[in-house]
Amino acid sequence: MADFTVAVADPDSGETYQIDVDGQDANRFVGREIGDEVAGSAVGLDGYSLEITGGSDTAGRPLRGDVRGPNLKSVLLKGGVGYEPSRDGERKRVTVRGREISDEVRQINAAIAEAGSGDVAELLGKADE
Repeated sequence: MADFTVAVADPDSGETYQIDVDGQDANRFVGREIGDEVAGSAVGLDGYSLEITGGSDTAGRPLRGDVRGPNLKSVLLKGGVGYEPSRDGERKRVTVRGREISDEVRQINAAIAEAGSGDVAELLGKADE
């Protein structure tokens, strides 16, 4: 059974909320890829739509949008997600995970794509913090 921490970014306020999901709500993310949209009800945001923007697996390796599937892959990178070169022209072979969400993923990054009714902080119970 999959369980994830979903980091939901609210582009209107600039805030990010971390929500733990498991069970049926977590299964809504399994098999989806970076760039796909998921119903916000999976994290308690009824009427909202979330776009998956990234994530990381149980070992901290990032999900990379240009690598297919859910498996680990060793790729030669010149920058971007998973590697920041220290000088011009530098490249490095890095192990990253593909763009598909699987049971090995621990954190999912998502942004609100379509807003619903109600305040995000109130719906997630974080308004008083």
